[in-house]
Amino acid sequence: MDVTAIFMEYKDSVFRLALNYTRSIPDAEDICQTVFLKLLRQPSIKPGCEKAWLMQVTANESRNFLRSFWRRNVEPLEDMIPLQETKDRELFKQVMQLKTGYRVVVYLYYYEGYSTEEIGKLLKISKTAVTTRLQRARQQLKKELEESGYETANEGAF
Repeated sequence: MDVTAIFMEYKDSVFRLALNYTRSIPDAEDICQTVFLKLLRQPSIKPGCEKAWLMQVTANESRNFLRSFWRRNVEPLEDMIPLQETKDRELFKQVMQLKTGYRVVVYLYYYEGYSTEEIGKLLKISKTAVTTRLQRARQQLKKELEESGYETANEGAF
């Protein structure tokens, strides 16, 4: 069984089936990855039955995902944060483009209202590290926003 050949032939079908269940590209990608990891662990599949096996596993994984506790109790991040103005949405999108370490501290500081000391405790890093990440994130955001033509009148926020 050549897993690479099977992956190349059926990846789109598996992805589309998962997407039809979840209506979310990231969730469908996660399910697709899980299905192909299960294929790697599967000792043998009858030749010629690979697609049927993959579709069945994809359907099962998709249904399990939709029934999961996590899925029922989360909302997309953009929907949870009230952003009235278009400028705010653009700024939020730019924040979400930052590296994870910067993005997390900016989100916790500006959107959730945590202090640098509280963020340090949450992330198990020093207060100085939080302050440094915030400063670097602000510099990076300022540069990116100026390049994209964002008004610098909002400079007080960063």
